[in-house]
Amino acid sequence: MKALRRLLWGLGLLALAVGGFWLWVIWPPWGQAGSPSPAPAQPRDVAAYAPPQHVPSIDPPSALTALSGAPESCDGGDAPETAAAVNAASLTTLAWSPFGKPETGWEIYAPRIAAEIGTTCAPGSNGFASALARWQGAHGLQRTGVVDPAVFAAMLVRWHLARPFVRVNREGTCPGAPPDANLAQADPKESYGGKAIRLRPGALDAYRRMVSEARAAGVLRRPESLMIYSGFRSPDADAQRCARDNNCQGLIRTICSAHRTGLAMDVFIDAAPGFGPDSSADANRLVMSRSPLYRWMVVNAPRFGFVNYVYEPWHWEWTGEPLLPGVPIASLPQAGSESVTELPEDSTSRTPAAASGARNRR
Repeated sequence: MKALRRLLWGLGLLALAVGGFWLWVIWPPWGQAGSPSPAPAQPRDVAAYAPPQHVPSIDPPSALTALSGAPESCDGGDAPETAAAVNAASLTTLAWSPFGKPETGWEIYAPRIAAEIGTTCAPGSNGFASALARWQGAHGLQRTGVVDPAVFAAMLVRWHLARPFVRVNREGTCPGAPPDANLAQADPKESYGGKAIRLRPGALDAYRRMVSEARAAGVLRRPESLMIYSGFRSPDADAQRCARDNNCQGLIRTICSAHRTGLAMDVFIDAAPGFGPDSSADANRLVMSRSPLYRWMVVNAPRFGFVNYVYEPWHWEWTGEPLLPGVPIASLPQAGSESVTELPEDSTSRTPAAASGARNRR
């Protein structure tokens, strides 16, 4: 009997071994189709897999809003009942002078306002009005949900003070200019019109990272997009030009330009037919504000340290390094000076060809 039990025990072990072998051979390996467990994660470039950056739009919700995840609801909200209708009408009819000259409508500034209040909804929607009402309440303003000169003025103060150059200017100081040896030369492919462009190295590096992401986001729709057409400008050269043209610290130029810092740049955003990329004509600025590139810049450029002078969609300043010690603005040459104004040259009354040559004061 003992011998029989040993034989049966041995046969059982043999059956288990054979069965286990065949299960191992024919069972689907982990990670294949039908597997109850996913394949092991592979190392990846975190930046390459980051969610697409959100692009605010002044248009009704579309494919752009899907970039942020769940689409924003723009139909409801807690804004006053008539706010959406008022915004829809004033978008193209508001008569005002936000920068000292008459303008009609606020569509040019809609992308920046939308980014400020954190919405992708169209300006005439309840969602936009509700987001604005929440912003107003958070900043001690009446919750009207309506864009008006007073609301814009409150936002404009915030936008101006986000620029270190403006904060220093408010103290009566003009920042210093870096020596030539401390400037980096942009590549010819980064320069618009073949100009020699120089910037402080950190600003140029940040610009290149931003261009790379903008290209990956698909917002560089023209060959010239984001090319630089003005970088560092020598204070002496600016002063000589002011004296020569008898026009400085007025409508076109300034005796203390942000471009002297080596941190400011004018880049190609877009241009209306017949206008240059630096024309301050309202029609030209409107085309820029409607471009996917500008809307992308409004949201994403700050991630690279850039801030915008909102009147000029093309003008951006890098904030990644401190400004250099400067001198009192009153001590600078005043040749050709006019009364101080925030207003760039009004090119709307000139021909498109002349308007394209307008220079920004910043």
